Amino acid sequence: MSEKIDEKVSLPVEKDTKAVNEESWSDAISEEYDFDDERNYNTLYTDEYNPRGLRFPTKQESQSLRRILGRAPYQAYLICLVELAERASYYSTTGLLSNFIQRPLPEGSTTGAPQRGKAHENESAGALDMGLQAATALTLLLTFLAYLIPLYGGYVADTSIGRLKAIWIGVAAGFISHVLFIIAGIPSVIAGGHAIAPTILAILSLCVGTGFIKPNLLPLLMDQYRYETDVVKVLPSGEKVIVDKEKTLERMTLVFYWAINIGAFFQLATSYCARDVGYWLGFFIPIVMYLFLPIVLFIVGPKLYVSEIQGSVMKNFIKILRVSFEGGWISRYRAGEFWEWAKPTNMAARGRDFFTKSKPISWNDQWVLDVAQTVNACKIFFYFPIYLMNDGGIGTVQTSQAGSMSLNGVPNDLFNNFNPLAIIIFIPILDYIIYPFLRKNKIEFRPVWRITLGFVIAAVSQAVGAIIQHFIYQKSPCGDQASTCDDVAPISAWVEVILYIMQAISECFANTTSYELAYTRAPPHLKSLVMAICLFMSALSAALSQAVTPALVDPNITWAFVAMAVIGMIFAVAFFFHFRNLHVEMEQERIEREAADRRLQAELIAHGGIEDDRNLQAVTSIKSAVGK
Repeated sequence: MSEKIDEKVSLPVEKDTKAVNEESWSDAISEEYDFDDERNYNTLYTDEYNPRGLRFPTKQESQSLRRILGRAPYQAYLICLVELAERASYYSTTGLLSNFIQRPLPEGSTTGAPQRGKAHENESAGALDMGLQAATALTLLLTFLAYLIPLYGGYVADTSIGRLKAIWIGVAAGFISHVLFIIAGIPSVIAGGHAIAPTILAILSLCVGTGFIKPNLLPLLMDQYRYETDVVKVLPSGEKVIVDKEKTLERMTLVFYWAINIGAFFQLATSYCARDVGYWLGFFIPIVMYLFLPIVLFIVGPKLYVSEIQGSVMKNFIKILRVSFEGGWISRYRAGEFWEWAKPTNMAARGRDFFTKSKPISWNDQWVLDVAQTVNACKIFFYFPIYLMNDGGIGTVQTSQAGSMSLNGVPNDLFNNFNPLAIIIFIPILDYIIYPFLRKNKIEFRPVWRITLGFVIAAVSQAVGAIIQHFIYQKSPCGDQASTCDDVAPISAWVEVILYIMQAISECFANTTSYELAYTRAPPHLKSLVMAICLFMSALSAALSQAVTPALVDPNITWAFVAMAVIGMIFAVAFFFHFRNLHVEMEQERIEREAADRRLQAELIAHGGIEDDRNLQAVTSIKSAVGK
């Protein structure tokens, strides 16, 4: 039977309603676990080997049983197809912008494509002739807005319109954007000098589309896996195994990221279209791919599980922060009791049963745990802007660097396609070889270690870029003015592939883990917002890149690579030492959350029954993202 779940698995409830504050629930029940208690089972999945359903594990079972991956329903993976179509159109378009904006219209061309023949084999496509700094500025503006607007897109999805409706708004904005890019690529528009206006409008509308789609699609995918915790399953062989939520979400994240990069690889086609035919075709291909998005979404949308909208989420979030920052917060922070002040049970203990004199308390202890966990989850993201600057280089500097070397008829914006290609190859290696080997041998590879490794690899890629730029300056006919030289350095541009492959591998460790943590550590009513904050780090990275854009001129480009390599390595070391005990912190979060859930369910039982309230359910898995 397919391992699909149509209802969240509730945590078990003991008959003793005393709160567990100093040990985890699973620890407490390990000796008193009632295997006959129906509340310890999910009855929506049954077969001849699991006639009563899948059971919540005891502590001993959690430590000793073999772990397997669960399965999400098929519609979850159709969401990955939606992401593939959206990213294919996005990257196929944005991959053309650097040359389109920076380089002049080739001699004798009206479409942006250089003339054919050996004399033009090292010439790149171009149109607007606005230079490297303008191209970098506009592409960084796109990146900044595309990852700033998700803060709003995630917020309205969580609080008012829901994730699915937010995605549809993004689909409409994205379609308008692609139409505008086609207009900008029409030969008569380019020749008349009118292409810049539709280009800027297209960039802005593309940012709106991305801002509503990007923060909501992965949480929507993760929501389709309905287990709230690990569960025990009996196999046909009679073996009991743990269906591991953390590892299942890890695989879903990898598949999602794999789909992103399959989509990104489509920009290879548009690079050749622009160089060999013209920008009108280069911008037309993405809208053809984009049309698959609404078609798939229309088919799969009605079959998706959509979480409830929580309209007062941000109001409670802000209220809890206001109470927590009341007088004496510094001393409470130093004592490790910062969030305890805002818990209603503690507020009542000191004689306060209101938020303000005219407003009652509208949250409970679980809410405070959710806010604390959300804030703690977001701390980890603030190391990412420097990493993201190293992942792909500052702005378009790597594309420009390739254009300073011998192309031999290859478009200079082709080489960044090796980033998604490397990811497409490396993710299955991780998923089917490396990670299973680590699990089989019980070797821990915790999230912090994975992210640190990704940071280090990206920093080293910038050191390689500095070496390449050094040799370009040495061999270029124009010396240290290579980026504006009409003649290229006699070095094969294929060496640029080294940088993109290294950065791709770094993403498989750093980016995928950040997505996983953004989902698993966020409350259900704040998942889209937390994902948006994770994505917002790309906006900060773009802003920082914009600030250093004036330095991206000859003869300073080598030192720009060197500086980013050094800074990236420093941040990698600082990140590791800052979060080296994250797994301990997350385990404590688990203990507190289970205790709060236990108190809540005991209160509901005392009042005559348990009702489902997603605001108050456990959010993270038993071992969510602690690298077991």
